[in-house]
Amino acid sequence: MKIFYAVQATGNGHIARAKELIPYLQRYGQVDVFLSGNNSNLKVDLPVKYQSKGVSLFYGNRGGLDYWKMAKELSLFNIIKEARELPVDQYDLVINDFESITSLACKIKQVPSIGFGHQASFKSKLTPRPVSKDWMGELVLNNYATATKYIGLHFEQYDDFIYSPIIKEQVLLANPKNLGHIAVYLSHYSDEVVASYLNKLPDQLFHLFSKKEKTINQRGNIIYMPIDNAMFTQSMINATGVITGAGFETPAEALYMNKKLLCVPIKGQYEQLCNAAALNNFGVPILTSLTTDFTSQVNNWLSGAPQTKLNLSFDTTTIVEKLMEQADSLQVQEQEYNQYELDHLSLKFR
Repeated sequence: MKIFYAVQATGNGHIARAKELIPYLQRYGQVDVFLSGNNSNLKVDLPVKYQSKGVSLFYGNRGGLDYWKMAKELSLFNIIKEARELPVDQYDLVINDFESITSLACKIKQVPSIGFGHQASFKSKLTPRPVSKDWMGELVLNNYATATKYIGLHFEQYDDFIYSPIIKEQVLLANPKNLGHIAVYLSHYSDEVVASYLNKLPDQLFHLFSKKEKTINQRGNIIYMPIDNAMFTQSMINATGVITGAGFETPAEALYMNKKLLCVPIKGQYEQLCNAAALNNFGVPILTSLTTDFTSQVNNWLSGAPQTKLNLSFDTTTIVEKLMEQADSLQVQEQEYNQYELDHLSLKFR
């Protein structure tokens, strides 16, 4: 089987998930990756055959999206051109992790595909949303990267096509400890902004993962570390708690290891606001932004009630098996459609 796997590279979570998933997919055949986007901070160790700048999200320095940079990088002409050239019709299975060019290519060439990943879970109305829904956010989640069928991933099984998060093997095999530090990853803020708040807690040691730092160095109560998947995971394994955005993979791993979790969603990022609504059910405090109350908020968080541990109802092997069941059903549908077309054509010429 030839498998086309479209991976969104506008954030680190999609790449981290792909690294875990691909060895399981390779049990079923050859996997070629289409990497779309250009602002992930992780090293890409994937079987990338096709690559594009795609449609990327860029962040400012104070917790929000950089819309000007996003608009400047966007080229609709190139997106349409790349979609026409993308050889999705040469593969037995197309898996799409929220990637718009692949979605468009499949529509143009009438190729069925499976939407796979966290964003796919929002196809269900049962998936948590904030109290005030954002119609533009809903429009993006439902139309940015459409597919024929969907396999969603979320903190809980809110619907019958939604399964557990893909947890890294490094986390699954870990023996979590509490060595007293707090792991911090807030890529939507600059280091200087984050540090100005962490410095107000001089007796607390922080591991701050930075887009700028190339080596590990300590300044005051902050150990600055370059963004590295294995290093960040190890920091989480031994941490008292984790402060991060309201993404998916990192909160899922922190809750799975029963670590204290504090989330600061990216401003204007509707998916993160939806995740925040789901994380509330686990007892996770949500900060709308970094404010002058940060010191008391962190102290209250550390001394507060334990949060609910995330339990995995499905392991990665089972999730991939469900994915392949959907792939088989797609092939049956395509065969039935082709037979219908032949029968229709035959009747036409009688």
